[in-house]
Amino acid sequence: MKCPFCNFEDTKVIDSRPSDERKRRRRECSNCGKRFTTYEVVEKPLLMVYKKDGSFEPFDREKLLKGLQTAIKKRPVSVEDMLALIDTIENTYANAMQTETSTSEIGDKVLNGLKKLDHVAYVRFASVYKDFNDVKSFVKIISELDD
Repeated sequence: MKCPFCNFEDTKVIDSRPSDERKRRRRECSNCGKRFTTYEVVEKPLLMVYKKDGSFEPFDREKLLKGLQTAIKKRPVSVEDMLALIDTIENTYANAMQTETSTSEIGDKVLNGLKKLDHVAYVRFASVYKDFNDVKSFVKIISELDD
């Protein structure tokens, strides 16, 4: 790490601590002795989502959050649980260094997560995600919950 004061290449870390999803490091220059702070952030690969119409768009956490909020409305699911589900989905792709996925793959991951959290929210999300057109579709998805 270059010193911002004298541009010397050798600095040492004298303190390190977490700070809002990043790491704060206090550094000291070996040449001039001045101290400065740097922040280290994990860089996640950009996840592109393949849509049903054949187009691609960047993964939008807020879009997924809105869909989940609709599904869990008036249900005993905490905001923390919902955000944890989204984090798990995002981290699955980031940890695999995967840069492309489909809306159906994301939808399946959401359904798996909702199935563990709340069955009513699961059915609500499934009805929109799978585009139910009749009562048989609802009966089928509900009967799968008994498995």
